[in-house]
Amino acid sequence: MGDRWQVEVDRGVCIGSGMCVNHAPDAFTLDSARQSHPRTPETDANEPTLTAAEGCPVEAILITLAATGEPVFPPED
Repeated sequence: MGDRWQVEVDRGVCIGSGMCVNHAPDAFTLDSARQSHPRTPETDANEPTLTAAEGCPVEAILITLAATGEPVFPPED
């Protein structure tokens, strides 16, 4: 069984660039104010979602392991 991720977007940081939707349209959507939202708060670990988080120009996407809360992205220093 693969990892499950908890995906959150800090809408206080999100600038609405849309990069997340470009990288992972199945994982993210923009609302009418161009703020990003995860389509589902919990998902199977997958490369497009991680790529979207890594490509966010303001690091507004937070990914943690659903079972433990351990950070996936951004990684702990």
